[in-house]
Amino acid sequence: MNAETLLVLLYVLVLASFVGFELISKVPPTLHTPLMSGSNAISGITIVGAIVAAGPMDSSVSKWLGIGALLLATLNVVGGYVVTDRMLKMFKKRK
Repeated sequence: MNAETLLVLLYVLVLASFVGFELISKVPPTLHTPLMSGSNAISGITIVGAIVAAGPMDSSVSKWLGIGALLLATLNVVGGYVVTDRMLKMFKKRK
């Protein structure tokens, strides 16, 4: 990878981080729960990609990296649903 490509990738990372922070900070608290639910559903795509990466490969390194990605993606999705469920319980009326 040459220096020019690395500079473009770094520029995209910084710009995406700034735009993401600005967008998230402008979201009202009542919309955080539905947005988290949607992002958790989209994160399921990461699990599919991790399964493909962990599939039959020639290199054992790529297989182990795929399995690690699968575990981390699964942890991300499950943790997101746990947090979303906890947030939704805060909006329920107490009996």
